[in-house]
Amino acid sequence: MNKTLVFAVTSAVLLTSSFAHAKTEQAILAGGCFWCMESDFEKLEGVTDVISGFTGGEIKNPTYNGNHRGHYEAVLVTYNTNALSYQDILNHYWVNIDPFDAKGQFCDKGQSYRSAIFVANEQQRKLAQKSKQAVISEFTKQTVVTPILDAKTFYPIKGKESYHQDYYKNNPIRYNTYRWRCGRDSRLEDIWGDRVTH
Repeated sequence: MNKTLVFAVTSAVLLTSSFAHAKTEQAILAGGCFWCMESDFEKLEGVTDVISGFTGGEIKNPTYNGNHRGHYEAVLVTYNTNALSYQDILNHYWVNIDPFDAKGQFCDKGQSYRSAIFVANEQQRKLAQKSKQAVISEFTKQTVVTPILDAKTFYPIKGKESYHQDYYKNNPIRYNTYRWRCGRDSRLEDIWGDRVTH
């Protein structure tokens, strides 16, 4: 067997072995329009999946066009812990929301568009609280309203409303027009400056 072939086989085995041992974890985050949150997190290297849906309310099986009272539009982010930590996810989250808007996010107002971090365990809670405190300390003249809440059942958008999943990929012109008209990126840049990545 020649050296090139041995190297290729060895590399493939190491890559497969590394992938097999990769551990994934999940985070549930609300930041207004789930189209935008899905887009922002799928661009983060190490994220393996982002699903749009609802969480935080009491109504079972909420729908976009039906009853989702009490729920937040949210995303379920799955990430590779060899590439990202929960802290990395939080860091990316904060610079993609307006933490001072109690009525919603950007042009979208109403309960379902508010921001929130949903924590699944005590470790996530501690990190989320610490990250929120860092934002509070940075913006001493403004009130950070993003709550840290216990994780509840996450209901993915499905059925006839499945078009909301990957909306930004499947409808790029409409999505980009909506995002621009909503003023999301300009507001993020006003708050976070060059920490914002698009």
